[in-house]
Amino acid sequence: MKFKIITICYRIIYVLYCLNRNSVKLAPFSALLAGPAAFFLVLFFADLNPGHPEVTRMAAVTVWVAIWWLTEATDLAVTALLPFILIPILGIADSQTVAAQYMDQTIFLFIGGVLLAFAIERWNLHQRIALSILSKLGTNPATVLAGVMGATFFISMWVSNTATVMMMLSAVLGIIIQVEKHNLSPFQKNAIAKAMLLGLAYAASIGGMATLVGTATNLAFYKIYLDAYKEAHDMNFVSWFVLAFPIALLLLIMAFFILKFSFLRHAKKVVFDRSYFVASLRQLGKMAFEEKIVFAVFVSTAYLWFGRKDIDFGSFHITGWSHLLGTQASFITDSTVAIAMAFLLFLIPSKNEKGKMLMSWEEAKKLPIGIILLLGSGFALAKGCDQSGLSTWLAQELLFLKDAPPVVVIAGICVIVCVISELASNVACIQLVLPILIAIQKVTHLPPLMLMVPATLAASLGFMLPVATPPNTIVFGSGRIRAADMRNAGLLLDVAGIGIITAVSMMIRLLIWK
Repeated sequence: MKFKIITICYRIIYVLYCLNRNSVKLAPFSALLAGPAAFFLVLFFADLNPGHPEVTRMAAVTVWVAIWWLTEATDLAVTALLPFILIPILGIADSQTVAAQYMDQTIFLFIGGVLLAFAIERWNLHQRIALSILSKLGTNPATVLAGVMGATFFISMWVSNTATVMMMLSAVLGIIIQVEKHNLSPFQKNAIAKAMLLGLAYAASIGGMATLVGTATNLAFYKIYLDAYKEAHDMNFVSWFVLAFPIALLLLIMAFFILKFSFLRHAKKVVFDRSYFVASLRQLGKMAFEEKIVFAVFVSTAYLWFGRKDIDFGSFHITGWSHLLGTQASFITDSTVAIAMAFLLFLIPSKNEKGKMLMSWEEAKKLPIGIILLLGSGFALAKGCDQSGLSTWLAQELLFLKDAPPVVVIAGICVIVCVISELASNVACIQLVLPILIAIQKVTHLPPLMLMVPATLAASLGFMLPVATPPNTIVFGSGRIRAADMRNAGLLLDVAGIGIITAVSMMIRLLIWK
């Protein structure tokens, strides 16, 4: 029966090839064929977890989607529809459950951020921000890249990675537009744009590693660790910062040099006339009423994202605004804030354009549906991995590390967690892996932080795929980056990240984790 199904499927593929052979080159068609071919091979000839066929089925879905994403066999948004089709058909989860992932509350954070970005662009606030940065740092592409990554890194330490990218994207696109006005070749313009956008995404993810509030994975670790080791009293905001900030800073520097080598080596002799940026900034004149209001909404949004929860620096404590709402505060997320602030823009009238608001639905119609589908498909895959047991199966593969040397344990944990987080939700990944590490710790009696901190940091090493992290997806949505660009630079950064986390963790182990 299985062989009959495979034969039928291959006949369908052959018919499609015959219909399209005049318009489809062999290489793209090979990539198109590789996805379903790998899907059927895994589905019918692998048995990852005997007695639990849904694990193998979900692995087959993941392999198909991953191949098409990596090879760009078809538009990424088209590939993003595959989980909604295949997961219910294979009996992993029902359509309603899968569909809900395509409109997860994080999607609304993205929508709210995009609407804010549209308002910033409509009133040219992004040009003012971009020219302000360029007038100080615009000597050459490398210094501009360093400025963008440094600013993004710092903001992302306190604000969610997704929100940080949404805040910075308009300014970075404005920088790219201003840079492209110089006398550069198309190749140099494209290379600089790719470096800036990838630098924005990578710096946002790396900055989130440095503080407990920087990303949800760190907060998930904090809760799990405190629940499992109530008597430890060795983990708080400051202690995490001491452990994670050096790693994040080294990784940021490595990311800068990887992007500089990958994209800017052919533009290293490019010199910008900084006086041009200064003159352009002066030509903008004073901020208009609309710019001031949009900037105020932007800053208010950043504050609401940043000041939601208490921040404990040890001797210094900042009380979050969520205390004002009592128990209802848990109902409000960053997504609520983003949509509420974007909603205000549709209600505030313009001073210079009578009868119009700061935002209209005509601008909102430009929302990138393809990127929304791409984000949703990542959540759908994560849900499928969770419900099928594939994530648990992958996490249990860590058990072989319990008898290995510490350096192998740390490196192995980082590799496996990094691979999982490229295809699944980082938070879901760490929530599945950490309980397994706690079990390993109880058997090996290794210091708990030696296992859990590297794993948590490695969960943020999703640099290869557009769907690995929301920052990757957002910058990919600019249309200026190919999946191959992100894959090549991201692979180098993933490897560098694993090496840095392992090396620094071994040093910390000798000094602290005794």
